[in-house]
Amino acid sequence: MKRIFPLKNNKLRIFRAATAAFFFAFSFLLSPLVLWAQSPSDTIPVFGYSQPKDYEIGGVQVTGAKYSDASAIISIAGFQVGDRIRVPGGDIPRALKSLWKLSLFTDVQIYKEKTIGDIIFLEIAVTERPRLTTHTFTGVKKGAHDDLNEEVNKFLMKGGIVTEAIKSNAATAVEKHFIEKGLLDAKVTVEEVSDTSRINSVRLIFHIDKGKKVKIQDITFSGNKNINDHKLRNLMKNTRRKKRILAGSKLIKSDYEDDKKKLIDYYNKVGFRDAAILSDSIWREPGGNLMIHLHLNEGKQYYFRNITWKGNSIYDAKSLGNVLGINKGDIYNKELLDTRLSFSQDGRDVSSLYMDNGYLFFSVDPVEVAVTDDSIDLDLRIFEGPQATIDKVIIKGNDRTHEHVVRRELHTVPGDKFSRSDIIRSQREIINLGYFNPENLGINTPVNPQRGTVDIEYTLEEKPSDQLELSAGWGGKGRGVIGTLGVSFNNFSARNIFHKGTWSPLPQGDGQRLSLRAQTNGRIYQSYNMSFTEPWLGGKKPNSLTVAGYASILTNGYNKNNDLYGRLINLGMTVSLGTRLKWPDDNFISSTALNIQNISLNNYGFGQGFFRTDRGEVVSEGDFHNFSITQTIARSSINNPIFPQEGSRVSLSAQLTPPYSLFSNGDYSSQSPEQRFKWLEYHKWKVEAEWYETIVGKLVVKAAAKFGFIGAYNKSIGVSPFERFQLGGDGLNNQQFGYFTGTEIISMRGYSPNEIENNLFNENNANDISATPLYEKITLELRYPLSLNPSSTIYMMAFAQGGNAWKNTRDFNPFDMKRSVGAGLRVFLPMFGVLGFDYGIGFDKPGNKFSELARFNIVLGFEPE
Repeated sequence: MKRIFPLKNNKLRIFRAATAAFFFAFSFLLSPLVLWAQSPSDTIPVFGYSQPKDYEIGGVQVTGAKYSDASAIISIAGFQVGDRIRVPGGDIPRALKSLWKLSLFTDVQIYKEKTIGDIIFLEIAVTERPRLTTHTFTGVKKGAHDDLNEEVNKFLMKGGIVTEAIKSNAATAVEKHFIEKGLLDAKVTVEEVSDTSRINSVRLIFHIDKGKKVKIQDITFSGNKNINDHKLRNLMKNTRRKKRILAGSKLIKSDYEDDKKKLIDYYNKVGFRDAAILSDSIWREPGGNLMIHLHLNEGKQYYFRNITWKGNSIYDAKSLGNVLGINKGDIYNKELLDTRLSFSQDGRDVSSLYMDNGYLFFSVDPVEVAVTDDSIDLDLRIFEGPQATIDKVIIKGNDRTHEHVVRRELHTVPGDKFSRSDIIRSQREIINLGYFNPENLGINTPVNPQRGTVDIEYTLEEKPSDQLELSAGWGGKGRGVIGTLGVSFNNFSARNIFHKGTWSPLPQGDGQRLSLRAQTNGRIYQSYNMSFTEPWLGGKKPNSLTVAGYASILTNGYNKNNDLYGRLINLGMTVSLGTRLKWPDDNFISSTALNIQNISLNNYGFGQGFFRTDRGEVVSEGDFHNFSITQTIARSSINNPIFPQEGSRVSLSAQLTPPYSLFSNGDYSSQSPEQRFKWLEYHKWKVEAEWYETIVGKLVVKAAAKFGFIGAYNKSIGVSPFERFQLGGDGLNNQQFGYFTGTEIISMRGYSPNEIENNLFNENNANDISATPLYEKITLELRYPLSLNPSSTIYMMAFAQGGNAWKNTRDFNPFDMKRSVGAGLRVFLPMFGVLGFDYGIGFDKPGNKFSELARFNIVLGFEPE
């Protein structure tokens, strides 16, 4: 195998190291002479090794040590007052060797200071290595310095010593940094400059020559007969040739090795279990780019033949075979076999079958018992073991949320049999609470084989869950203050309101939700609403109670004394009770709501739309009472409420008023709208469905469909002008109209409400917008997360959408849709909710210019319907 990776030129460093070693050895041999030949005026004669003498150490001093501790130097040298040493002898050389090994000094000498009889006083003279004050880089932009500092700081320390080895290691780290970016010819030299601002200090300057980026000219193969070159190149995701458009091309050794493994893994996946890379070669072309050639041996393609189960007593071979899903004659796929035996993402595996029934100690070992020509026989040897019982369920890390809030969501209960699916379901329920970081949710299952029990530990990390909405401004004379103040406490604790010690900064931890919101636009409108939800009424069963109230007033801006003054007042209250069902499964929720609403109109004929009846009458005066019951059946199995990656959410709701007209014999054909609709009667139906699936890596596809219809009990009365649907817009600018009037706003990217013809009562008047009794919308999105950090979840999307609204059921055509495509971005901040934008292009609206077809929408605070 021939490889060409850039080599470093270390000749200068090797020469310096060899020179230092030579002088060290030379000084080591002469050290005994240095001890006695220090001073010409010394009256003590110089002794050779033939005349050694024993002395007692009377004292030791250290000179030249500014940064090093003198006591430590003496201790490392091995000298202690009162000890006896022989001079000449082995004690002095040993001391020198110990001090040199510290690599702190450029020179070490040991002198005789004086002798008094047989007492000797020694001096250890050292020259310390220079200390580092700072380092800089040349040849690169300033933006790259942070990354380079991270590399060199592994070896450099401010105030630390500077050695050739340290400089070499730091330079190598910088070169490696650039090599991993495809700059294989990068060269780094280190210049050591004296720092005159401090004694014995130096600065290091890293001179960087990045060279040109070396790309991969081509990747070629030989020996591949069954899989073509194009397919093999596509499998090498991180080692790409430069011919690919908009794809980086560089050679990184670790990625290259991983890509070679992927080639073999793919061969194994399609039955070539003996496939191997016999050799690979990398060389430089004359132009400087790289060529890569891999020589393969594919071997035979194998097939499954006889699969035999052994050791199974709980499930028969047929049941296990159905789960395995591999039949005689199928292409041999080791990856598929392992997945179907243990821990498949979709839960279809033999291990899950056993572990969901408590067999935690289960294991299965596939053994090839025969390989004949192109066929493989397998024995799947099972150890079932005993059933494991859950002993303890431990919850950690819930600093703010009370333990019972988490525990009541768990499907793992002490005393129950161990179940892998119950753990996965519990994990999903914890995430859906919205109080904990899903990325750091840990589950540990310590086992006690002797007792046949298992503990389950959930390790949590709290995250912010409350939200704040705040805006303010001055609307000028006649309007006054405009603004919004709203707070949502999603982990509230009502029982601790009067216990100030639990406030942090408000009582929290019981999983209740409290929302308060006030909005004003001066004399134009004001709105106030509040809601409170107890998700576990009584604390024993998942029965939720929600109480909500709202009040709003919308005017045309005139003074009340003006004859043109008009206003709409909307007052209402809702009480709902929800419960988790056990059939068809416990993902279903039933919710029943009692709604009371009063709408009062006085000269209303302004705003974004009119209230119109089926007869075309404008409803602008009167008091209207809306008493209804809403029944909702919903099922949710999504794995994350912020960025779902799998699962679905489906709901069916029916909102019904009493059929008042059945108990009256009035002649509705001659009555005014104020009389016919004084007590609103209608039946309203809605279906919503969403599906999420991860298709590759982090890329998620979302498919959604929505349908809404409102009908009348009595045709002579007609469909209520209230509680209808308005399709179009971003769900933000027209949201106020819907909120004040009870009209449901359904966003439609790429279209404003007046660009959908059926929203217009008069197609020649774009301002004559009326809500409709029927709509449908379908959506397909591709989502990719840029950040899954709970403190700021960010993802981008591309979408295709279609929808339409109809004035009556006779015109309904599910295939007659307004189509749009576009892209968008979402940012979820726990404190503020969803922020983002959409840029949609509507194909089925008037206009030929691109600017007339495209529409930019803002998403603020919530995800539009």
